[in-house]
Amino acid sequence: MPESPTAPDPVFREVSVTDAGSLALLTAYFSDRQSSFPVEQGAYRTTFPVAGDFLPPHGVFLLVGEPSGTPEQAWVGCGGIRRIGDTAEGARYEVKHLWLQPGTRGRGWGRALLAELERRARAFGAVELVLDTNASLRAAGALYRSAGFEDCPPYNDNPNATNWYRKSLARD
Repeated sequence: MPESPTAPDPVFREVSVTDAGSLALLTAYFSDRQSSFPVEQGAYRTTFPVAGDFLPPHGVFLLVGEPSGTPEQAWVGCGGIRRIGDTAEGARYEVKHLWLQPGTRGRGWGRALLAELERRARAFGAVELVLDTNASLRAAGALYRSAGFEDCPPYNDNPNATNWYRKSLARD
């Protein structure tokens, strides 16, 4: 039986969280979360990111798109990192708003985006990456664990989160 073709690697574009493409994807992300948020956990609370938190070297926000797209291509996902403080070892960055449109999931682009964000965090000097998520997002939790993230105590008071993860980036 022939192997199915692998999806091409995505392209990334660094943008402001106030860019029209960012706002469209973030709005879709928040709408998606709102519609699928577990009723027993109450109402989903939308919080748009603060632009200054995602500017190098304190952070970055990326759009994800098709490699064969035009300059005005439709972007299909987004995600960012922001510095949230320091640990005893050094800078701690947080992964935020990692999301792909449903029709593009399963290509490995979420993993590629997470790896790109980790690469950029390392370039900014991060020694630790953290993130929060909701247990209802099973695929996201599986992605984070398979990428080396481990459970950790809550580091924030995000009312939408039920799970917190960390990954040490310290070099041996």
